[in-house]
Formats: sequence, structure tokens, C-alpha cells
Amino acid sequence: MKPVLHLLGNNRIFAGAHDEFCSALKHYRHNQYKECVNDCLKAFESLMKAIHEKHSWQFNQNYSSQKLIQSCLDNGLIPKYLQSQLSNIIKLLLECGVPTIRNKVSSHGQGTNISTVPEHLASYTIHLTATNLLFLARCEEQL
Repeated sequence: MKPVLHLLGNNRIFAGAHDEFCSALKHYRHNQYKECVNDCLKAFESLMKAIHEKHSWQFNQNYSSQKLIQSCLDNGLIPKYLQSQLSNIIKLLLECGVPTIRNKVSSHGQGTNISTVPEHLASYTIHLTATNLLFLARCEEQL
């Protein structure tokens, strides 16, 4: 956690992502796992939006995480030579990971039954988010 908190906290353009990731950590510490998972995805999307803004890449503020990821790839955030090799990893970690977990367990109305997010899933999500944030921010440093 320390490397991603340091990287986000020391870069003004990542202030939104830093704020949302810190909020996710706070929710996790207080056993508010639904809120933790939601803030993880917010931080992930905010980082990608910040990268888009910094490099003047075309995007819409309402883009889903999947569209933001694709735009990052299209704009060379991850070098082309790594994209084919990492395509399955990218799909697993970036597209299916945090966004899917949030969509399945915490972002939609729960209906008549109260739903819960287990601690182990929130822990996995927050660690996966930290990994993704650090990876994308480090890729951005290389542009």
C-alpha cells in the first residue's frame, strides 16, 4: 500500500484517485466493505481520467472503466509489444477484476434482501486496486 499511497499522494494530477483510494482504505478499516469496493473502482477510474487529462487524450467523463481502459491501451499507456503478451492479464486484472467485483456486489440496488460483501473479497479488491493503480501510474511515468 505504501508505494501507491506515496505515488498518488505526491502527484497533484492524481489527487482525486488518492482521495478515493484513501476513502476505500478507511471504509475497509471500518468494515464498510460495500463502500470500500465502490471507492476502489472510483480511484481506478479517476487515475485513468487524470492520465487522459494530462496527455490531452479524448475521452468522456462518463466513460465506463472498460472504455477508459481501452482508450489507455489505444493511446499507448501500455506499450504495444506488451499488450498482446499481457492481453489476458489485462483483461483479468483491469476489466474483470475491480470493475466486475464492484458491479456484482455493491453498485446496484440490493432489492428486498440485504446483501453483504465479505471481508476477503473487499481485501482482494483493495489489493488488486493498489496493484492496478501503481502499474498504470508507473506506465504513465514512462510516456
